[in-house]
Amino acid sequence: GHLGTETANYLKGHFLGEELRDWDVSRPAPYFGFEIPDVPGHYWYVWFDAPTGYIANTKIWCERHGESLDEWWRSDDTEIHHFIGKDIVYFHCLFWPSMLKTAGFTLPKKVHVHGMLTVDGAKMSKSKGTSLSARTWLEHVDADFLRYFYASKLGTGPDDFDLGLDEFVAKVNSDLIGKIVNLPSRTAKFVGATGLSAVYPDDGGLFQAAADAGDDIAEAYEEGDYQRALKRILALADRANEYVEKNAPWTLAKAAKTDPTQAKAVQDVCTVALNLFRQVAVYLAPVLPSLASRTSEL
Repeated sequence: GHLGTETANYLKGHFLGEELRDWDVSRPAPYFGFEIPDVPGHYWYVWFDAPTGYIANTKIWCERHGESLDEWWRSDDTEIHHFIGKDIVYFHCLFWPSMLKTAGFTLPKKVHVHGMLTVDGAKMSKSKGTSLSARTWLEHVDADFLRYFYASKLGTGPDDFDLGLDEFVAKVNSDLIGKIVNLPSRTAKFVGATGLSAVYPDDGGLFQAAADAGDDIAEAYEEGDYQRALKRILALADRANEYVEKNAPWTLAKAAKTDPTQAKAVQDVCTVALNLFRQVAVYLAPVLPSLASRTSEL
């Protein structure tokens, strides 16, 4: 499996410098959880039984969809990735792999470790009003917006990050509205009647440059470096917006009212812009799936 550098160093410094001691997987009453069969008054330690829920939930899903559990948890063709907070690293990187190996299950290929989330600079607390439930959030704000904001903060290290509400609004308006959605909003209306150009126009290499970025973006996603992926994608959106600004289809459309030869120029510029937007939307699909779904209709 693979661990980030910070996580690997943490394990080496705290656990692997000396011989590992036995791990007590039971707790005496009073304790919550599952009582150990044939050992009344003793319960499985929560961090011994809780991770098995990953397999149990997979089993339920497999039963509902006619899948084999072994294809998911006992197959060399399956990649298992864990996404966890940095405070439970040793449970998932020492104890849990040992349990899996002993039981004959596939070990995780990679453990993605992230930092702690604060809200407007404060630790999440129900009593202090700094705690946000996902359900409450979804009732008021598009889930894609929050997913994008988190992705823009998440790299490969376990750094803490803050959900600053003012920053959240600014980033959504600046990136998603001002750069991404801005592309079709400024161009689609000009080709609503004519459609896109039958032959793709010369765009100065923009489409090819965006295509060439695909491998790097895919690699960043695979590594869990969402921040790097989004930076690369936004750079493509910036270049597309620069193209639209430079060629100003709104100006060409006005000229086309008196000079019909300009109509083809309008169509070509908008064709380039909308194709570049489609590329950007496809690259953003892991973060903004609903945008990619709507874009497929173009």
